[in-house]
Amino acid sequence: MAEKKAEPAAHATGAPAGSLHAPINAKLSRDEKIELFRKMMRIRRFEERSLRAYQAKKIGGFLHLYIGQEAVAVGCCSLMGKNDHVITAYRDHGHAIAVGMDTKGLMAELYGKVTGCSKGKGGSMHYFDPSRNFWGGHGIVGGQIPLGTGLAYALKFRGLKGAAMAFMGDGAVNQGAVHEAYNLAALWQLPVVFVIENNGYSMGTSQERSSAGELAKRAEGYDMPWGQCNGHDVYEVRATMDKFLTLAREQSRPSTVEIDTYRYRGHSVADPDNTYRTKQEIEEYRKTKDPIQLFQQQLLGEGVLDEALLEKIDGEARAEAENAAEFAEASPYPTAEDIQKDVYWESDHAAERKSEGRLFFD
Repeated sequence: MAEKKAEPAAHATGAPAGSLHAPINAKLSRDEKIELFRKMMRIRRFEERSLRAYQAKKIGGFLHLYIGQEAVAVGCCSLMGKNDHVITAYRDHGHAIAVGMDTKGLMAELYGKVTGCSKGKGGSMHYFDPSRNFWGGHGIVGGQIPLGTGLAYALKFRGLKGAAMAFMGDGAVNQGAVHEAYNLAALWQLPVVFVIENNGYSMGTSQERSSAGELAKRAEGYDMPWGQCNGHDVYEVRATMDKFLTLAREQSRPSTVEIDTYRYRGHSVADPDNTYRTKQEIEEYRKTKDPIQLFQQQLLGEGVLDEALLEKIDGEARAEAENAAEFAEASPYPTAEDIQKDVYWESDHAAERKSEGRLFFD
């Protein structure tokens, strides 16, 4: 007989009643609320500055912007404890800033400079910072989900009370590797929360045309609890995710959470913004559900923010993004010799090498 699902209930949809007053939000101090807003603003201004750099041909390759989804990364990552981990897909700038990475190194990585967080070898899709339990940025659709399941396995194996958050887009849910990861997480009862950032358009095809049913509900097939929430409300994201992270930490139970959100730009900035959706749709979201505007109004209403502080935070975020671009511009590119560094551990630690034979071939 199948084991009964643990709380929270298998299906939790819509805005949690009084998410502002949910325990995880009710205990937020004024400074903590300001910091949530500050991080969201920093992500927005960093992304806008990145776009200008791309348009000026300072950045090559792909550039997947997070504009419009800021409340998701900030809300989720603000709940991280010492033994919590994050892994995500190629739209990773927001998560990197949310966990505390230095924007200078992030911008330099976009420029392909050696001072980048991945030494200029990863670019937009491959930010990493193990010191902050941030395991990337992955370019293969759905490829990070088995890895996130592995992070959860390591936590359980080592007896640590923590959780792994494995983020993916709505398009990744149809990948076979995702379902293999669901199966193992459920079989082995691993402390992982699979987070679906559903921005409605995998790459350029709407969810309605590409994916049957409710995406998070697929967790029922693996006897996992699941939930949904609105990604434009940082309080709601925190209230929802807190329940499932607690389930992972305290009971070592996996779950799936679908967070409905929206991106303003194309899949990558090289892609058009509105050939598969109307300008009116994008503008309607900006007017009614922009996460920064909504949180700004919420904090003004609470008396946490005032216009002077708002202007100061915005100005600092713009200056930080500009400083990051200047740092990236002034930084050197990797050398030709760097291509063989950070590839094999034994190559970088020759004195401790135990294998034989060639590591590189001309």
